Amino acid sequence: MIEVTRLNDKKIIINADLIEKVEESPDTMITLTSGNKIIVKESRQEIKNLVILYKKEVFSRDL
Repeated sequence: MIEVTRLNDKKIIINADLIEKVEESPDTMITLTSGNKIIVKESRQEIKNLVILYKKEVFSRDL
């Protein structure tokens, strides 16, 4: 799960595994596998970095 900021400054947490694509033109729009679209303040690169950190955390956990 990653935390992002909507344009109205509300923070939301989304499941990083459900991200289908991230577009920037000029606002950043996250499209989920469900088809839902979320416009956020973070840049495309920031979203990418958040997902990478999330994946590293998940895969580094001891089972």
